[in-house]
Amino acid sequence: MTAFAPDSIVLNRKLPLWYQVSQSLRASILGRPADAPLRLPTEEQLAGHYGVSVLTMRQALKELEDEGLISRHRRRGTFIEPSAHRGAPVRLLGSVDAIVAQQSGMSTELLTHGTAPVPQQLAEHFPGQSEVATFHRLRRDEKTGEPTNHALNHVRSEVAARLDVAALERWPMTKLLRDLDGVQISRITDTVEARLADPETARLLQVPLLSPILHYTGISYDDDGKVLDVAVIAYRGDRFSFTVTLDAH
Repeated sequence: MTAFAPDSIVLNRKLPLWYQVSQSLRASILGRPADAPLRLPTEEQLAGHYGVSVLTMRQALKELEDEGLISRHRRRGTFIEPSAHRGAPVRLLGSVDAIVAQQSGMSTELLTHGTAPVPQQLAEHFPGQSEVATFHRLRRDEKTGEPTNHALNHVRSEVAARLDVAALERWPMTKLLRDLDGVQISRITDTVEARLADPETARLLQVPLLSPILHYTGISYDDDGKVLDVAVIAYRGDRFSFTVTLDAH
């Protein structure tokens, strides 16, 4: 039986390895094609794939099992739950793979894409540039079809020219940027604030005008400190919460 093939990651030794592995595998599971195999490789094979110990791999798998994304059966192996889909809470826990995982597993519709003048409020992030590439997407709950958030990405033009636009209906922008040759995301700065739904947001998310939403801004930087992407996302206030965990060491 063919086993599911997860993505690879470069581990950050400053963060718990089990956590990074669980988040990377979570993103692979939630973003998997419909015809992907449900059987996972063995613990030993997964540990080799990620370059971690079997004990670390077991801890990562337990996290996914507790979340209901996988089930483990003695002698039969470990399997992805066919109904596995993204839950409502959004956690920002300190790694790019965590953000990819949280953004994966939703039905995504690319509403528009093209170029536009740099918005005045974002001019400081794109010095010397008059235009940026823009990508506007609407995400829905895969089970109910209910709109959950809409995202507008502003991407540096020379970077956007190398993106596979069609892949945005399957993968979050963070993953596509991370996987580009010659592009390295060094950090992402996140800001979350409460706002009231404007007419366009209310229409897209199918909520009453002036109902509460969570307004998220995520700024991705490369190794040279240049901004790669500014993501502005409006989350339905009745469907999401944010948890931030800070490592004290």
